[in-house]
Amino acid sequence: MTNSRGYTPDNIRTYNVEKECTLLPFLMETLSDMNRTQVKALLKYRHIALKGKAVTQFDTPLLPGDVVEVNLGRSFYQFNNPMVKVLFEDRHIVVIEKASGLLSVANDNVREKNAFSIMQDYVRHGNPDAQLFVCHRLDQYTSGILIFAKDHDLMYELRSNWDYYVKERKYMCVTENIPPRQEDTIESLLAQDSHMRVFSTDDEERGRLAVTHYRVLQTRGRYALVDVEIFTGKKNQIRVHMSEMGCPIAGDIKYGAETNPARRLMLHNYRLAFIHPVTGELMRFSLTTPTVFRKLTQPD
Repeated sequence: MTNSRGYTPDNIRTYNVEKECTLLPFLMETLSDMNRTQVKALLKYRHIALKGKAVTQFDTPLLPGDVVEVNLGRSFYQFNNPMVKVLFEDRHIVVIEKASGLLSVANDNVREKNAFSIMQDYVRHGNPDAQLFVCHRLDQYTSGILIFAKDHDLMYELRSNWDYYVKERKYMCVTENIPPRQEDTIESLLAQDSHMRVFSTDDEERGRLAVTHYRVLQTRGRYALVDVEIFTGKKNQIRVHMSEMGCPIAGDIKYGAETNPARRLMLHNYRLAFIHPVTGELMRFSLTTPTVFRKLTQPD
């Protein structure tokens, strides 16, 4: 039944499998009030789920102890977006992996197809009144981990006390030119000019402290694979610190890169650890380094 807002709610029935069989015969026996055509339509249009995932194959094997769900209201939702992967979700937050090229939120030029709008549609599939709020951002061409809150007050709590909740932020990047030291910490005051370009300054009233630690992992030719940890979350922090060291991130034309070997900004947020603002649990998320990062810097 569709409500006044055009939303069809779930109407899920659950059935336990008691003996080994295949899906279609099980459904025909279980849904005895439906004919074969109706049951096959449920399969075709993803109204049947096994182990929490929609299934469409009529000969899917079933084993004793399996649970088959039948949604008579609407099809089971399967989130599938090449730019976004859901890493974690509960009643309070959603944690995702964002691909390079996808905006975190809308800007003046792009209103649709950003991480926020994609995830807002995702949470509203199950509840059209659900809300979602951005807790932090990644640059459009930086890939990595993003947190969204499902409650405004929770978002405000995270943003207001970000340095308390967030315990680790690590990135992998590929730089043009090899850093002068194998490992070092960079500290500077960052400010932004009228062209939205961030730079280091000695003006203590204008600048805000940014602290970046880096470690070179491997090099090849003019490129270096660099592991970076930030202890402050200032806009373009890593990009500026690498550039001002004479080692801009590959693909970062804005901050002086001369090459774009991967057709993307070669900066990837691969680790984020934070305290769950409701449960108090320490949450750790880690991603693999993009293959192109390692291939470009793999020693001969």
